[in-house]
Amino acid sequence: MIAVEPSDVMAEQRPATIPPALCASAAELPLRDDSVDAAMAVLTIHHWDDELERGLREMRRVARDTVVILTYDPLVSGEMWLMADYLPEVAELDRRIFPAPEQLVSWLGGRTRIEVVPIPRDTPDWMLGSFWAHPERVLDESARNATSGFARMDRAVVERVVADVRRDLESGAWDERHGHLRKLDAFDAGLRLVVSSTG
Repeated sequence: MIAVEPSDVMAEQRPATIPPALCASAAELPLRDDSVDAAMAVLTIHHWDDELERGLREMRRVARDTVVILTYDPLVSGEMWLMADYLPEVAELDRRIFPAPEQLVSWLGGRTRIEVVPIPRDTPDWMLGSFWAHPERVLDESARNATSGFARMDRAVVERVVADVRRDLESGAWDERHGHLRKLDAFDAGLRLVVSSTG
């Protein structure tokens, strides 16, 4: 397994009973051409900054067949109530750092499909998209800190959002506008699975 990480810290925390992780830059994977069956990136490519296109081309280079990317379509995720009504700064940031799925298709080449991945209400992953039916998570510091969206915001922005969501939950304004979401089992918050194969 290759782990594209900013440091060795996470790799050192991996249990000794699982295959070791090699730390490497996304733009320079230490593998030969076609040396792995598949390559996968799960909610990470938006952190690759200037290495994004090169990193995706590297994944395509080392994978004999399939490349799988789990990411967000920023145009769709920006329409979720949290970004649209309270946190436009994250919507703006996402439009800069998340490539459109169609851009990924052009970089990966081959046969590529894009699948909508609805986020279940009860997903155990508390990524920002999972807040769609749980506005109370905005008030939970540990929940906020688990998301890169909130982590990249200035403290003043976070405090404003928390105050605004708290106010609207207490007054019932949030439920008046978005309460219908509480009845859904899953929601399209922009999560996308991009699957590219050479065959």
